Amino acid sequence: MKVSRIIKRRSVAKAVCQQGQVWVNGQRAKAGTVVKAGDILEFNYGYRQLKVRICFVQENVPAGQATEMYRLLKD
Repeated sequence: MKVSRIIKRRSVAKAVCQQGQVWVNGQRAKAGTVVKAGDILEFNYGYRQLKVRICFVQENVPAGQATEMYRLLKD
C-alpha cells in the first residue's frame, strides 16, 4: 500500500492491517501478506472503503506511475 501510495505511510498501513481492516481476495490480511497481480485488495481507511485490483507489483515506482499499480474498483 505504501509503494502504490494508497496509504502514504508504512506505519499507518501496518496499523490498518493490525486492526483487521484489510482483506486480500476475501481473506483477512496481515501486514506481511504478499500480494500479486490480479489480487483484489479491500480495506477500510478512515471514512473510506476502498476496493482495488492489483495490476502489477514492483519494489520501487516513481510517484507518477504509482497509481498505475492498481485499478480502483470501489471508493
